[in-house]
Amino acid sequence: MQIDFRQPTEKDLDRIMTIERSGFSPAEAASEKAMLERIQQIPDSFLVAINLEQEILGYVVGPVVSERYLTDELFEKTIPNPETGGFQTILSLAVAPEYYNLGIASCLLTGLAQISQEKKRAGITLTCLANLIPFYQKNHYQVEGVSESTHANEIWYNLVRDFSKEIV
Repeated sequence: MQIDFRQPTEKDLDRIMTIERSGFSPAEAASEKAMLERIQQIPDSFLVAINLEQEILGYVVGPVVSERYLTDELFEKTIPNPETGGFQTILSLAVAPEYYNLGIASCLLTGLAQISQEKKRAGITLTCLANLIPFYQKNHYQVEGVSESTHANEIWYNLVRDFSKEIV
């Protein structure tokens, strides 16, 4: 299957929300308002995977911050990204269920890493649940302990891909 990538538009919101709701519990999922704000405010760090028919298969999104770890406030309010520097965050990485196990999520992570390196970001930071740690470790992320996040009343782990520690 051939996969291409692009930034989302407001017309993509319904499909993105369908994928978001399929990948996260109601307490974890972003609201439609929050997702629209991300499309409008941070399209430079919002990547959708599409097939030849232009169908959205999955996406990855998050703002750029100065801190190494995510804070819960990032899930509520989005501000534009700085042109360079900072840490790229991942608030949502999701793939439509009918496209699971095709490597799309890993491709999205690779695409976001390329964009982040071009913009001279220090790395990529995210929080995830324990069951997803092996997936992120296979994609060059290191566990850096339990997060202070209380999002959706879950236990989250800080994972970071620190570009300064990678061999070029």
